[in-house]
Amino acid sequence: MTGLSCSRSRGVGTGLVESLRIVSLKESEMKIPHAQHAFVAILVTLFASAALASGDHAGGHAHGDESSAIGKPGKAAQVTRTVHVDMTDNMRFTPASMDVKQGETIRFKVKNSGQVKHEFVLGTEQELKAHYQAMLKYPEMAHEDPQMITLAGGEQGEVIWQFTKAGKVDFACLQPGHYDAGMKGAVTVARSGAKAGSARPGAAADGQAEHSH
Repeated sequence: MTGLSCSRSRGVGTGLVESLRIVSLKESEMKIPHAQHAFVAILVTLFASAALASGDHAGGHAHGDESSAIGKPGKAAQVTRTVHVDMTDNMRFTPASMDVKQGETIRFKVKNSGQVKHEFVLGTEQELKAHYQAMLKYPEMAHEDPQMITLAGGEQGEVIWQFTKAGKVDFACLQPGHYDAGMKGAVTVARSGAKAGSARPGAAADGQAEHSH
């Protein structure tokens, strides 16, 4: 008899990925009709497709020198400014909006001032919504990519990102319930040559920028 089992394994930089394996008994122990083999093969294909669609949390983001719609991972040696971002249990980012210039490499120093887990994830609005839906289905799904960081209460960390294209780059916390509660914000990327500040007027002290030398 042929059995089908489903197990989860962590992929490199893409979070939790579903993997499937078929456990078969030796032909000497039991003969499986050809039709049953075909049926099992169909099941494997369907499960594998669903697993890749729901378990991969990479979202097609850039890695290395490859650039995506939101930019690409930055290099520490090329950081132009540092922006402090605070996350709280009020389901808010401070600042929730900021301005950068096209081509800038920003070091986001992110702090979780709350007690529950929060995360800072850069992406397009469409990507973030899709990833959030995946998190609702798989709340324990781990996802580790260069455009994001997940922090437990009291922890801090950083994301270094280069904004290669003008426009808007969204960010959000994708922990279940947090996105719906309004824990989101946006980075406005001005075209090269235009003036841009790190945060808009009214931002709290943690949202102020530091120039890197």
